[in-house]
Amino acid sequence: MLPVSEEPRLCTVRGVLCATARWSQPIQTYAAVRQAVAWCNRGGSISAEPRINDRIRVPEVRLVGPSGEQVGIVPLAKALELAQEYDLDLVEVAANARPPVCKLMDYGKFKYESAMKAREARKNQAHTVIKEMKLRPKIDPHDYDTKKGHVVRFLKQGDKVKITIMFRGREQSRPELGYRLLQRLAEDVQELGFVESNPKQDGRNMIMVLGPHKKKTEAMAEAREAQAARKAERQQGGSPAEEPAEEPAEA
Repeated sequence: MLPVSEEPRLCTVRGVLCATARWSQPIQTYAAVRQAVAWCNRGGSISAEPRINDRIRVPEVRLVGPSGEQVGIVPLAKALELAQEYDLDLVEVAANARPPVCKLMDYGKFKYESAMKAREARKNQAHTVIKEMKLRPKIDPHDYDTKKGHVVRFLKQGDKVKITIMFRGREQSRPELGYRLLQRLAEDVQELGFVESNPKQDGRNMIMVLGPHKKKTEAMAEAREAQAARKAERQQGGSPAEEPAEEPAEA
């Protein structure tokens, strides 16, 4: 049981109990009321969807026609009647205006086109990615070529590459080996990238960051073009060859 305090009062916004009071209920009830009060203080849940048709609760609206023409301020009943006449939806596009602005449109088609635009925007959005490649100071030439190939691929994709030289045992006393290896790698890929962060010692490791010359968006656009070109070549190569014309029969 909770201690006695002042009588409960009603919240003028949401109509829920918003003060501790003389409770004779279990603790769970008090917790539920506290949760409701917190929801009340936050303003409740706000829907991102605009109000349409019968959900609009205002006496009059500023109406915009299907083609964007300004109809003017009309009663809500008249706007709903026009929407039914055009077989469209009445959508509230500016709820904070006085009066609210509503437009006649096909709401289902509008939502579909908006979703497709958002999907295309996410598809074209470029995220900066930092790849990492680890090497040893006494790396084998074949392994070095393999690692360099990965670095070249990352730079072509428009990503940054963090090169880490890992020293082991007595190799820590000869940091110049790692420095020369990083300089060699930077020279081998200088056509695709540049040294963004010079080599520096970090404990047992030596780190250098390479940045691409091309932006991520440019690399993505080139990759899409190359993919489309390969697809077109496959379609052309897979088309059936023209059959030779039949020779006319001899008389």
